[in-house]
Amino acid sequence: MDTIGDFLTILRNASSAKKWTCHVPASRLREGILNILKSEGYIADFKAEEDDRHHRYFVVFLKYVQGSAAIVGLQRCSKPGCRLYYAKAKIPKVLGGLGTVILTTSRGILKGADAAKQNIGGELLCKVW
Repeated sequence: MDTIGDFLTILRNASSAKKWTCHVPASRLREGILNILKSEGYIADFKAEEDDRHHRYFVVFLKYVQGSAAIVGLQRCSKPGCRLYYAKAKIPKVLGGLGTVILTTSRGILKGADAAKQNIGGELLCKVW
């Protein structure tokens, strides 16, 4: 069970199918990833909602630029069977710095540039471009 991989697959499939919204189950880890995706301009917005059985989920509003999706690619890096940890000096770049890496650190969910500025490393969750 890879809940982050499932979450990224929902976003990838919705953007390739040209959907305007998608629904994903809520968690604090997913909320941190969505906050980074929103601040970097990959999604338009998201909001938390609750269904009639009191299950929380996020409604993600996808972003399109001139008819093409803002999310070109999403890649899950660290998996439950093979975790990938990077020190601050070894944090990889995506497309020479055009993309974003998302890390989980001791200070929360951060993008790679912010983790390097704070001199901390962490587990590489995914790459977005």
